[in-house]
Order: sequence, then structure tokens, then C-alpha cells
Amino acid sequence: MKDTAINLRAGNAFMHEGKLLVVVKNEINQPGKGASVAQIEARDPLMGTKTNLRFRTQESIERADLFETDYQYLFETDGVYTFMNNETFEQIEVAGDLIGSPKAYLQEGMICAIQTHEGAPISVTLPKTVVMTVTEADPVVKGQTQSSSYKPAVLENGERVLVPPHIETGTRIVVHTADGAYSERAKD
Repeated sequence: MKDTAINLRAGNAFMHEGKLLVVVKNEINQPGKGASVAQIEARDPLMGTKTNLRFRTQESIERADLFETDYQYLFETDGVYTFMNNETFEQIEVAGDLIGSPKAYLQEGMICAIQTHEGAPISVTLPKTVVMTVTEADPVVKGQTQSSSYKPAVLENGERVLVPPHIETGTRIVVHTADGAYSERAKD
């Protein structure tokens, strides 16, 4: 499918010189004289390398066909994560590099969206939030609650997060998987 460079957004995949690339950032530069230029930062999902490209904004780009399917996370072995399609029971193995830092929040049985191109996994998207248990939290110091302060806590997966003073060890909280930030106390 053909498209123009100005229409590419972060996360879009396209073919360039026979290679599949995924847009990380697309900036449109409008010089005082001349045509606008799209400055695209792209990542090769198969090799993991980043590339900077320049296109005229109206230049034709070949968009890649990606298929997104829900998979259930099963287990991890030596940095390789195994997922299963619940409809076909097909298993797919994904390198930890494709998941990135949110892999710390993967839980057995979690449903994740996996994008594939010609059968090869390109990216893994976790749910926006996940419920975790606080395994370690500093006690509340009297008088510390007068200002909006946060204290460090350790989650069941070993990740550190800043939480409000009322959160104690054993409390279940909701955490954003994208950045690992505290969202709220779990409602369960």
C-alpha cells in the first residue's frame, strides 16, 4: 500500500530499500526556502538498529502489512519469551529486545498484542496497566503526609516504583507498563 512520508506516524511500518522499518519519530521540517522535508527516525525490528532518513513530504512510501493478534504469555527461557495464540494454539517465540523494558511486567497468562510481518514478530504490546504486589515499602514517617511526597517501594518483580505514603508492604497496586509509574491502589 502506497502512502506519503508526511502521513507516517510513530509505530507505522514501511519498506525502504527492501528492509522493513518501523517509525520511531517523524518530524516535518519546513525550511524558509524549498519544499518541506520529513525527517524520520526508524528502527529495523529484525536487526534492532536505528536509522535516520529524509524524504520529501509528498514522496511515495511503501507501507508494510502488519497483522496484530492477541497472544497469551506462557514463559521465558534464556531471554526468549514464549506466547500462544488462544485460537490456533500456535506458539511464537519473541526475543526480549522486541518487548523492551515493559518485559519486567509480563505475568503468566497475560494477553499481549503481537504485531507480525510475514510471520515474524515485530513488536509486543502489553496491557496499559498491570496489578502488582508491593513486597517492600518504607514505613510512613509522622508529619511526612503534609506535602505530596512519594516514597520508594519494591514490587514483586523486583522493579522499584514511587508510591504515596499510605501504601504499605503487601498492598496490591496498579502500575503503568510503559513507564513503570504508580497509578492507583488495586480495587480487589
